Amino acid sequence: MHTPIAPIGAHNLLVFLLQVGLMLALALALGALAARFRLPAVVGELFAGVVLGPSILAHVAPDFQRWLFPADPGQFHLLDAVGQIGVLLLVGLTGIHMDLGLVRKRAATAAGVSAGGLLIPLGLGIATGFLLPKAIVPEGTDMTVFALFMGVAMCVSAIPVLAKTLIDMKLLHRNIGQLTLTAGMIDDAFGWFMLSIVSAMAVNAVTTGTVLTSLAYLMVIVVLALTVGRPLVRGAMRLAARSPEAGPTVGTAVVLIVLASAGTHALGLESVFGAFVMGMLIGSAGRVDPARLAPLRTVTLYGLAPVFFATAGLRMDLTALARPPVLLADLAVLAVAIVGKFLGAYAGARLSKLNRWEALALGAGLNARGVIEVVVAMVGLRLGILSVEAYTLVVLVAIVTSLMTPPILRAAMSRVEQTADEEIRETAHRAWTTTGTSTSA
Repeated sequence: MHTPIAPIGAHNLLVFLLQVGLMLALALALGALAARFRLPAVVGELFAGVVLGPSILAHVAPDFQRWLFPADPGQFHLLDAVGQIGVLLLVGLTGIHMDLGLVRKRAATAAGVSAGGLLIPLGLGIATGFLLPKAIVPEGTDMTVFALFMGVAMCVSAIPVLAKTLIDMKLLHRNIGQLTLTAGMIDDAFGWFMLSIVSAMAVNAVTTGTVLTSLAYLMVIVVLALTVGRPLVRGAMRLAARSPEAGPTVGTAVVLIVLASAGTHALGLESVFGAFVMGMLIGSAGRVDPARLAPLRTVTLYGLAPVFFATAGLRMDLTALARPPVLLADLAVLAVAIVGKFLGAYAGARLSKLNRWEALALGAGLNARGVIEVVVAMVGLRLGILSVEAYTLVVLVAIVTSLMTPPILRAAMSRVEQTADEEIRETAHRAWTTTGTSTSA
């Protein structure tokens, strides 16, 4: 006889509800504060987790912090689950906003920017990994694996953070915004591919077959999306649009994004890649009234995504920076991360015939590492490639680069004239806010 699984315990449920409620309240408050200082809300949302985590609350009210965030993986995984849904829907919405016509027209430019933004930081990151103090490298970790991992960490860009930044700053309709996302997606696809190889090396299981299989899966997903995926998504969205209510359209979009994420995850690739590809398919399906998807945008930007960003900060411990070797190493890693990405993206943009302000804007956008960097760091921590100190170094790069991006991006974009195509795209994007929602600049 089948024994039913007991529902979540009363205490676990209470702690979970308080975690989500307090994190969301603080994330929204700090997000609004960040917006007052002309920073994207995501900066405040990231800091909410730092405030509630071991960096601050654990020192101010240790007993309360331990009660609210117990060292119980099962309890923490509940938060992770909510955050994962949030980030997948955010990335899916970003894909919906992508202008595939521009992507096709400027594919060579995006590839050039991406190549520069990949190769230079990857090389500098590997070199830095070999030069970092041995005290920061966990005992028994192969230095080559550690150095390769640092290279991968330096070359990724954060599509979720970049997307939220562009939305908050109302730059998603600009050509540079679209190019930045396209180049960032290429960077991330390569980054996740490299991460799978380095992870396999860490457990001594890498083979030529493993590498070729991952690459083949990547190509299969792209081909399926362009052939079978497009008509299926178009049919599903048109069927949902027959209802006079927005609900079926929102529900169908959520189902498609989540299932696509599950598909890429099952193949060993990152789930956000599937969400982004599905978002682009939904956006290109035609006859999808943007106003019908506005409720999904509101719930994602103000309910689910802030919880994801705050959860990332919970795993940080900034007290590790009090040790001089860790602080010096962090400054070195930070300098390499910023200079490498800026130089690479700037060089790629200039070689692709963009002007210096457009190149600077692309460098600033791709420099934002955000929570993707945190996810990479968490993989390193789980596999034993990174120590707690090295994890903190990598995560700090994520926060500092996310803070740097808005002012530089704003200054550069103020010198780039808006084109007629961008004005048309801006009008289409404005339809997303017809229900009265808007994001802070």
